[in-house]
Amino acid sequence: MSSPAFDPQRYQQLLDKKITSILPAFRALGAPEPTVTSSPTEGFRLRAEFRLWHEDEALHYVMFDRHTPKKPVNISTFPIACQSIQTLMPIILDAIRSKDALRNKIFQIEFLGTLAGDMVVTLIYHRKLDDTWLEAARYLASQLSINIIGRSRKQKRVIGRDYVTEILHVSAGSFTYRQPEQAFTQPNGHVNQAMINWALEAASHCKGDLLEMYCGIGNFTLPLSTCFDNVIATELSKVATAAANINCTENGLENIEFVRMSAEDMSSAMANERPFRRLAHLKKPLQEYDLSTLFVDPPRAGLDDKTLDIARRFNKVIYISCNPQTLLANLAELASTHTIDQLAFFDQFPYTEHLESGVLLSKKQ
Repeated sequence: MSSPAFDPQRYQQLLDKKITSILPAFRALGAPEPTVTSSPTEGFRLRAEFRLWHEDEALHYVMFDRHTPKKPVNISTFPIACQSIQTLMPIILDAIRSKDALRNKIFQIEFLGTLAGDMVVTLIYHRKLDDTWLEAARYLASQLSINIIGRSRKQKRVIGRDYVTEILHVSAGSFTYRQPEQAFTQPNGHVNQAMINWALEAASHCKGDLLEMYCGIGNFTLPLSTCFDNVIATELSKVATAAANINCTENGLENIEFVRMSAEDMSSAMANERPFRRLAHLKKPLQEYDLSTLFVDPPRAGLDDKTLDIARRFNKVIYISCNPQTLLANLAELASTHTIDQLAFFDQFPYTEHLESGVLLSKKQ
């Protein structure tokens, strides 16, 4: 069966409903009329993960409905996934079914694809992966020309690479990204490119140097660096920070400096309360940068109090949000210091209640 809410014929109606339900709250905070970016109606998702359900000799992809979490729902097709994932799903399931070394105690499979056509498949087990598994997985990877990762408790075995390579084409040019299997990446590649283009247009109203927080692997960082003299980008994840540095080097960008640091520590550093060794590699002391623009793309929980304190200091704030409710709460906190110049909605997650948003804020004079 297909994803329960999948209904291309009603796509525009469902998108309009999402926007209509949330727009009055933005208007109440003084937001202008939004721009809206729709999604392809199918084949848009670059990530997919399924439980694998053993039933006698049968093996199925399944998902669990949040209303009946103990009842598995068989998934035979998944039309919201990109075509490379859709094509691979039945082939790799048949291969796992037919080979005991691959089938024994497997319980989950994850697909990570790209617009550029790269693919990593992760097979997750309730057992240690021995050399028999490795031999079978290597053969499967060579037959399908994909990268395969095997995971079990405290174990990771990699055939090929544990990352995919993506190429995004935006108004500032084309950028190549290493996307590690365990790092966060935007799941809807077409909408992601539109989001980057919106951020680039918003940044054209800014100047000086940029501070980015929650930068991940540099999805926005790399293109935005073309709009600023210098960029300081912070991220807590070791995996994402390492990938971001590689992406910066591979794209030949020399005005970006990545820092693995929390919002609380960055707030303290900006206030010059104490020195931080994690800032020692910067080209000059933090206080000598002209940090007049802040870019944030936080988790669903939105900005914490420390990050809001940082935001209040900036002339311009570009805020990408995956949760309109926490965005609205943060905008209410910033209403005393900033006005909303631009509002945008991006349908990153069609057929769900989720809606990606973007705002450009300017500090009140």
